[in-house]
Amino acid sequence: MFASVHHRPSPPEEPLSRFALIKAALGPIMRLMFRIRVEGAENIPGSGPVILAGNHLTFIDSMILPLVCDRQVFFIGKDEYVTGKGLKGRMMAWFFTGVGMIPVDRDGGRGGVAALMTGRRVLEEGNVFGIYPEGTRSPDGRLYRGRTGIARLTLMTGAPVVPFAMIGTDKLQPNGTGMPRTGKVTVRFGKPMEFSRYEGMDRDRYVLRAVTDSVMTEVMELSGQEYVDMYATKAKAA
Repeated sequence: MFASVHHRPSPPEEPLSRFALIKAALGPIMRLMFRIRVEGAENIPGSGPVILAGNHLTFIDSMILPLVCDRQVFFIGKDEYVTGKGLKGRMMAWFFTGVGMIPVDRDGGRGGVAALMTGRRVLEEGNVFGIYPEGTRSPDGRLYRGRTGIARLTLMTGAPVVPFAMIGTDKLQPNGTGMPRTGKVTVRFGKPMEFSRYEGMDRDRYVLRAVTDSVMTEVMELSGQEYVDMYATKAKAA
């Protein structure tokens, strides 16, 4: 059994119109607050399935990324982001589901399978799927080893991978802090990467690791981060 995925209850056109509303209302405010500089946005294909894969420094990464892309970006998020109580909880749920977050129930330890299957469905529908290959936020600002779900997705669907880097978000909202401070953020997109030469090899662990590492190398080049050949979850547990 897969972990349960909370599918969007609204008709397909409703989240898109809500996304446009959120982007129009909050985009200029966030660009002003964080002085966002976007580089390489033209590298994101204007149509068809595409995977955006990048580093993950802090909570606001997932707020900034959807608002700097012309196309709506769907991504996996913790189900607690949409189950909070009170006005704050309802506002968070409205925002995150509106910008494209698909909440996943991670109970039972099968959240990775649910995320993979959800990402595959999003891509097969011709949409943009955003993913943080590290699997969690960096504990210290360095770039950690990527998990191979990104490789499985691109090999299963044939979708190109556009690497990206968030630069500066950790300075505005260090781990464990609440409201972010104002400052400067750069979002940098690299050239699309395609792995058609590995078609049909999505179960080969050596191929999966090679594809994942090549994506992470591009993210490292874009971000300028120091690379650590260790999973971030292991570093956090140490």
